Amino acid sequence: MLSWLLFFLVLVSLISAVFTRSTGALTPALLEGARNGAALLLTLGGPLVFWSGLSGVLSESGLLSYAARFTRPLLLFLIRPQSADDELILPLTENFSANLLGVGAAATPAGLRAATLLDGRKDEEGLARLALLNSRSVQLLPFTAASLASSFGDPAPFALLPVILPASFLSLAVSFLCFGFLSRLIRRRHAGV
Repeated sequence: MLSWLLFFLVLVSLISAVFTRSTGALTPALLEGARNGAALLLTLGGPLVFWSGLSGVLSESGLLSYAARFTRPLLLFLIRPQSADDELILPLTENFSANLLGVGAAATPAGLRAATLLDGRKDEEGLARLALLNSRSVQLLPFTAASLASSFGDPAPFALLPVILPASFLSLAVSFLCFGFLSRLIRRRHAGV
C-alpha cells in the first residue's frame, strides 16, 4: 500500500513539474530529497541500533527478567491481561522500556511479540490496552526527538523534556480514562441487549 502511495506522489510531482514547466528543478530536488532521507535514516538509526543491541544484551544476561519484576505490577495494572506469565511480561517490559527511553522504533518488535501472545490468548481488551499504551507512550528520555533536534543543529536537544513529560503523562491518563469509560459503556450495551 505504501509503495502505491509513493508511486502516486512521484507521478503527481512529475505531472506538476511538466505543467508548471519546472522540470529543470525536479532532478536537483529529487537528489536533495534522497540526501536528506539518507541523513535522517542515519540519524534515527543510531538510537535504534543501540537500543536493539542493548535489549539483546539485557535479555541474554537475564537483566531483562530482573527489570520485569519491577515493571510487572505497573504493566499488569495498565494492560490487565487475562493471564500474566513471564512469556508475556518479558516482551511487555522490553516494549515499555524502549518507549520510556523514547526509542519507539526499537519498541516495535517486542510490542509485536506481546501483541501476538495476547491475540493468541484471545485477550482483546489486553491487546487494545497494549495498542493504547504504545500509541500514547510516556517518554522519560525522548531519544528519537532529541536525535532529530540535534540533527537540525539544536544546541540543547533535550530542552523539550519539560514539555514532553507532562504532555505524555496527561495524554496517557486521558486515553486510559476514555478507554475505561467507553469499554464500560460497550459492556453495558451488550449486557442490555
